[in-house]
Parts: sequence; structure tokens; C-alpha cells
Amino acid sequence: MYDIRLTIIITIINIPIRFNTSSLRECRMYENIINKFIEAEVLIDDSAYEKITSQKDSVKFAESLIQDLKLPQEGMIILTGEIVDQYINRDHKLDLINVEKEGLQIKAEVQEIDEYKPPHQSALIKNGPFDFQVLKDASRKSYTNGEIKDLSAYFDSRFHKLKEMLHRKKDLKSSKPIQELEDIQDVVSTIGMVNDVRNTKNNHKLIELEDETGTAAVLVHNENHGLFEDAERVVKDEVMGVVGTRKGSLVMASQIINPGIPRVDDITMTSSVVFLSDTHIGSSTFLEDAFRRFIKWINGDYGDKGQERIANNVRYLVVAGDIVDGIGVYPHQDKELTIKDIYEQYEEAARLFGEIDNVQIIIAPGNHDAGRLAEPQPAIPEEYAGELYKLKNVEFVSNPSMVSLGGVNVLVYHGRSFDDFAMTVKGMSHQNSDLIMKELLEKRHLAPIYGERTPLASEVEDHLVIEDVPHVFHTGHVHINAYKKYKGVHLINSGTFQSQTEFQKIYNIVPTCAQVPVLNQGSIKVLKFTS
Repeated sequence: MYDIRLTIIITIINIPIRFNTSSLRECRMYENIINKFIEAEVLIDDSAYEKITSQKDSVKFAESLIQDLKLPQEGMIILTGEIVDQYINRDHKLDLINVEKEGLQIKAEVQEIDEYKPPHQSALIKNGPFDFQVLKDASRKSYTNGEIKDLSAYFDSRFHKLKEMLHRKKDLKSSKPIQELEDIQDVVSTIGMVNDVRNTKNNHKLIELEDETGTAAVLVHNENHGLFEDAERVVKDEVMGVVGTRKGSLVMASQIINPGIPRVDDITMTSSVVFLSDTHIGSSTFLEDAFRRFIKWINGDYGDKGQERIANNVRYLVVAGDIVDGIGVYPHQDKELTIKDIYEQYEEAARLFGEIDNVQIIIAPGNHDAGRLAEPQPAIPEEYAGELYKLKNVEFVSNPSMVSLGGVNVLVYHGRSFDDFAMTVKGMSHQNSDLIMKELLEKRHLAPIYGERTPLASEVEDHLVIEDVPHVFHTGHVHINAYKKYKGVHLINSGTFQSQTEFQKIYNIVPTCAQVPVLNQGSIKVLKFTS
């Protein structure tokens, strides 16, 4: 005798006709499929049933569909043909997607069964526990008294962490302390921190290295074009290895070796991650209309079928700083603020982000946010962002931080050090932050240059060393979207939701606005929410 729920399903999809005209084997197959959905507490309508049974191996297809659905912990859901289509087309690729101003309004098909009201269709995929973990957060590990001994400990921490990585390199396994190089007259190798880098009068590159034992002058000849290009990217305070030969008091370099990163294996997520930064809520140039379109899209209420498919699969939203515009960040900023109180800016942010359903939101601070400016920045303090802290789906992390989202490790860094690299390193600018991100990975440090535009806290431990290689490196700050895949790592700069400010006009910074990167089944899609 069938379960009462089976009777309901059979009535919905008119199965008695099929049972009267099909073979016994087919009847059993259909019954098997229905029972599988009953056990999973999923009701299927006629359209969904037709699509499932039309598959080559409908039983296996049904099992796979049930396994991949994110089901609520209580109650039954109704599976429609539209959702089955989404599942069938789940590998659909979209490179650059324009979300039209009059997007499709997506509404769940509601059928009351035992007074149970199914959730919005976007929630059918999203409901269920989040596979989310904070792997690294400096908020409660950031200590300094600002004394000289703290600064010394800070650089010691950086040097030894990176030296250990460099020692694993084949050509540096037998490297010697700098003091011992004086007794070696042939090939030498050493590891040191860059104290200075400059051009000689003949336009060669002279690098001064130091370690605990002494200093060494390393000369890179400009006729060695490849090596000279490497030397052009050397910055103060980075830790690197050198292989070369002794010539008097100089080391004539033949290799410059960075800590580098290994190739990272691809991990395909079953869900999608959205990346945001630099919303600058409270600014008169905040693109509120575009941001509201984004909110409607992520909730499944905006966009065409392809965009809807992506939205339905989104489980995580990562914000890399500057959620609000702040107060007194740059000269005459108050003239461009619609909200001139920092507390009210965060209240408005809470109101907007509070409209996002069924998505885990991770927020890191930037240089416009309240709290300490020196990096690592602890999470945005609750005393400023109390209303945001009340949102149950929001997690606050430090800048930088590392989070795991469904097994994909995401390194979140606002990107203040991009300013230093744009000023210091030839060929690098705010317009190509992906190249800077690649360089930071190779140097295994997020802000190696000390004492320039990026304020760094002289702490007992250097938390900006990239100790673990991520699957995704997410940044912001420059207001210009960028993307590159380097050695398997997705390098993402998520642009901004702020149009050009007067301050940016002075420096000829042209932002890419309301272009949102989404990591969807291993590929990056960019959704444009401009009108």
C-alpha cells in the first residue's frame, strides 16, 4: 500500500495513465523513482516528472538530483520542471553577463500540502548548513606595544617564515649565512632581506641583502635581460634568495629566487561564491540602484534564465573591505557624503545586506572602514557596526584572512599595498592589480614594503606572510576589476559599487563599476549590474 504522500504525488503527475499502459518493469521503475523522492521528502510536479523519466537512466539521474539538492532540515519541497532544467544545464558557461534592467522576476511555485509552504525557488538549492570555516584571522592575535623590540620581532618573524620556504628550493638547500660568503670564492647562495635596491651609474641593479650575520651587495648586470627584469621587481624588505659568484666585495647574481608558490590543483565547488569590495555605502557616488539590482539577483528575483541558474547556486558572498565610505579618509570627503555619521553608514549597510537571503556573508575591513588602519586590520568593531553584527548570516574577519568555503580556500586582502607597488615597481599600476597579486604570491607576502603608504603594525608576528597557498586570492581597493588564473590560483579584484570621485579624477582613476565576479563551478563569470 502506498504512503499517503505517494498518493498525492501520483495525483499531481497523472501517473495512473502511465501505470495502465506501461510494462510491469516500467511500473516498478516509476515507483522506484517516486519512492526515492518520498524518502527525501521532495514532491515532484508533472513537468519535473516528465523531464526526469525522459533521461536515459532515470533512476540514476533521480538519485544524483536528490543528492545534489540542498534540502531544508524540516518540511517537504516541491520540485518543478524549471529546477530540473537548471540541474540538467548546470554546466552552462557564461563569460560576461549583462543583467538587463528589466530582468526576469523569478517566483516560486507555491503549493500548499499539509499547510507546508515551500520556500522561494532560489532557497531550494541554498537551504541547508553552510560548509564554511575561518582558517586564519588576526583579529584576536594582533598584539604590539609599538616598541623597538616589537619591530625587531616583527622582521625576525617575517625573515624566518620566508627563509624556511626558500630553504626548500633546490638551489638554496646549501645556502650559507651572509657572513660565511667571504670565505667562498666560487658559486655562492644565500638568503636575505632586501635593505636597499638602486641603480648604479651604469644602470645595473645593486641590491643590498642582510641577515642576522651581516650584509652583502648583490649586482645584477643589465645585459642579463631576464635576470634584470627580475631585479626590476625587487622591493625593499622582501625576503629572497640569490645564487651567484663572488667578485671582490660583490656577489654577481646569476639567479634571484622568490619563495614562490606551487601549482594548485583545481577544486570544483558544488555551490558558487560571489566577490564584492568597495561598496562605499554613505558616499554620494555609491551606486545604490545598481546595488539593489545585485541584491534582487542574488535573491533569485532578477535576471534571465542563465543568470537565475547562477544565483540559485550562490551560497557565499565575500566582501574585501570598504563596505562604507567612512569619515575623514581623504581631504574634503565630507562634500561627497550623503551619510556623514559612521554609525549611520553601517546601519544603512546592515539594511541593504540584511535583504540578502540564504547566503553566508563574509566581511573584511578596508582602509575606509572603522577601526585600526595599520595592517593586519582586526575585524570591523561591533561598536561601530552593531546592526550588521545582528545579521545571523554575516561573519566578520580580519584584513587579511583566510576562509574555507565548501573546501575552497579564499585569501581575503583589501589591497592597500597595491599603492606601494604601483609607485615602486616598473610596469605595475592600479589598472593591472592582477599582476601585483601575482607578484605578492611569488614573494609570499601581502605587503612587503615597510614605511611607505601602507601602514603596517610592528607586531611580534608578521601576519601578512602568505603561509598557505589559497585556491582564490580576492582583493579590492583599486576600484578596477581584474582577473587572472596563476598556477591554478584565481586572482580576483572585484572592482567597486562607487562611481568616480573627485579625488579619483585628480589621479585619473577610472573605476569599473557594478561588475561582480562569481566563481561558478570552477569558472569566473562577471555580472554587470549597470543600467
